[in-house]
Amino acid sequence: MMVKNMTNNVIEVTSLMKKYGDFIAVNDISFNIKKGEIFAFLGPNGAGKTTTVEIMECLKNLTIGTIKILGLDIRKNEMEVKKKIGVLPQDFNVFEWLTVFENIDYFAQMYPAHVDVDTLIEMLSLTEKKGTLFKDLSGGLKQRVGIAIALVNDPEIVFLDEPTTGLDPKARRDVWNAIKELKTRGKTVFLTTHYMDEAHFLADQVNVLHNGRIIAEGTPEDLINNHGGGNTLIMRKCSANAKNEIIKVIPDCEIEGDDILIKLPEEDGMKCMSKALSIVNRNELACEEFYVKKTTLEDVFLNLTGDKLS
Repeated sequence: MMVKNMTNNVIEVTSLMKKYGDFIAVNDISFNIKKGEIFAFLGPNGAGKTTTVEIMECLKNLTIGTIKILGLDIRKNEMEVKKKIGVLPQDFNVFEWLTVFENIDYFAQMYPAHVDVDTLIEMLSLTEKKGTLFKDLSGGLKQRVGIAIALVNDPEIVFLDEPTTGLDPKARRDVWNAIKELKTRGKTVFLTTHYMDEAHFLADQVNVLHNGRIIAEGTPEDLINNHGGGNTLIMRKCSANAKNEIIKVIPDCEIEGDDILIKLPEEDGMKCMSKALSIVNRNELACEEFYVKKTTLEDVFLNLTGDKLS
């Protein structure tokens, strides 16, 4: 029986827990995802991201809690849920010796109704590679084929589990553009990643996972503002006189060799920076370079956990 979803949420997770014996892989997490969002789970390997996603994809059973996807309880409506989602797992399998078109068409034929294969190929900018064997594609193009396969049933929600792991910077950007295109077409995207820049660039909402728990949530900007610790003015290769004069005026700055690091307060950051630079200019003190290091989601994770995001 179809259950009409009366909210704007297409995914609702409540008090989810997954245990393997005495080990708790996912520990009492709750979150909602709105239609048309790119939602990111950000955390290191082993944080519980993939386990959560595989439960939502009906590949693993939950221990405690409830999950509703498009108003459907996944435990009671598994087959209905699977018809409405698309999945790109970390290690997706295709046929190395089939072409791009043949691979996508093979998976399309598994569904009674499916998106036109040529339409998907054009959407993922694969037209020029349509007749190329999968084995001869670059890493980024292979991931785009994987996304195309995840879309063959025209899903409302697309799960992408670490879609750019191991790709070079250009290939990662190409995949990011493909993910952005999904949003413009009205798809809801659930993304797992351990790349801070990926979550920041793509996501409307981010949940930070650590040891199976959600430790922070919000927009990338909210997380940075609330947990990032502020921006830092870096003054490089400064003379001893410059360091001495800066310390007199800004005693809580940090000295690292010949560099001066000054934390810029959120409200008076420009005023603090102007003060430091005016001291150098006024006294004609030697500093080779100035720049502001902006806070990132890496800083957020480090401040929240004491660990690096890797």
